[in-house]
Amino acid sequence: MCILATMKRRPAKVAGYCAGALLALAMAPGAIADTHAPPMIHPPRWPELPPAQPRDEALEARVEALLARMTPEQKVGQLIQADIGSVTPNDLRHYPLGSILNGGNSAPGDDKLTAPSEWLALADRFYEASVGGPGATVVPALWGTDAVHGHNNIPGATIFPHNIGLGAARDPELIRRIGAITALEVRVTGLDWAFSPTVAVARDARWGRTYESYSENPEVVRQYAVAMVTGLQGVPGTPQFLDAAHVLATPKHFLGDGGTGGKDQGDNIFTEKQLLELDSLGYQAAILAGAQTIMASYSSWQGLKMHGNHALLTEVLKGRFGFDGLVIGDWNGHAQLPGCAASDCPAAVNAGVDILMAPDGWHELLANTLAQVGSGQITPARLDDAVRRVLRVKLRAHLDTEGRPSTRPYAGHYELLGSPAHRAIARQAVRESLVLLKNRNHLLPLAPGMRVLVAGDGADSIAKQSGG
Repeated sequence: MCILATMKRRPAKVAGYCAGALLALAMAPGAIADTHAPPMIHPPRWPELPPAQPRDEALEARVEALLARMTPEQKVGQLIQADIGSVTPNDLRHYPLGSILNGGNSAPGDDKLTAPSEWLALADRFYEASVGGPGATVVPALWGTDAVHGHNNIPGATIFPHNIGLGAARDPELIRRIGAITALEVRVTGLDWAFSPTVAVARDARWGRTYESYSENPEVVRQYAVAMVTGLQGVPGTPQFLDAAHVLATPKHFLGDGGTGGKDQGDNIFTEKQLLELDSLGYQAAILAGAQTIMASYSSWQGLKMHGNHALLTEVLKGRFGFDGLVIGDWNGHAQLPGCAASDCPAAVNAGVDILMAPDGWHELLANTLAQVGSGQITPARLDDAVRRVLRVKLRAHLDTEGRPSTRPYAGHYELLGSPAHRAIARQAVRESLVLLKNRNHLLPLAPGMRVLVAGDGADSIAKQSGG
């Protein structure tokens, strides 16, 4: 990391030196072409990936049967995801939303310290509402959560180091075990879907989300993408794939969010060649490992917002990469497209976003999207393609047969949250992720009884030690 090379430099020069060093790494021979190339994607230049699992004709027939039963409003409802801070179980009795989420600041009863049992009880209420009443869907609603370093919204759950630390460990098997533990603890509370892993290749340490990136080395990101996806979901083609101990994974944020020059939600200005060779490797690996959902990025590529990039979302991701799962938008990310608002954005759907994450404007978005389907702004073919993808993922996750969340095998086993076995893996992860900056004069190992100064505003901050 740049900090190693700049510890003795004047602070005024550190940022510029780090930026230059990381840019030089990104511009290694064979990785970068002309940075002033026009903003155009050439799909034939991207690899065609083999399917992660063979086509299941029986499953596809079930998808088509469900699709045929759905009203236009039910179809559009599958495209909308609301946050539990603005949607209630009773809402799902009247509006056929296909999924819900809890953002980082949302919790049952608006209480972040609420008991895990309250999460499970709320999961039951949402499930029951989504399959009953005039707004019922043909398949229950999914619940997604930002379980990004353990089931980190739940008091008492096992917390793991953030990705920047795990990348330093260079231990893919450890990452797989972390994913499996996270999935199991998510299942304890009745949830179905983790918005993880982040597979950004951070190339500028000034980026505020650098701690979410495993590495600036795309090969490390590639290995870890496979490990975390299989840990969360299980291995495709095995009985464990998306069974009761696993959850849906979500590689994010597609594509190039780590190369925005240190600006969050910024513009990646590198070439198509670099986007392919550096930024896409984690996604290719995740798809081959069976990833079922992928989240679009807030960021842009050469001025075009990813939520509106048809060439990358549809022609490359779904076409060349053969991704047959669903693409979900980020938190109101569709609202940043030209001419769009949080409650109105056919452009994102037409570009290839299958589920619009609409935390607080879902009611208006549902009505507007339904009207746009009626007017032809969103074609029947595009609507059905998006709904097929949502239904396919739900059926692969057995959502139609699992029953109420509290009746599933690991639900309510609260002793699994932060269990001694799980915390032992967390401690291993901490040990392996520790990075020694400089062992000057053979300081280590520390002599027993010696006095050590631990300085800085994070020295005694549990919050900072636990993540961003």
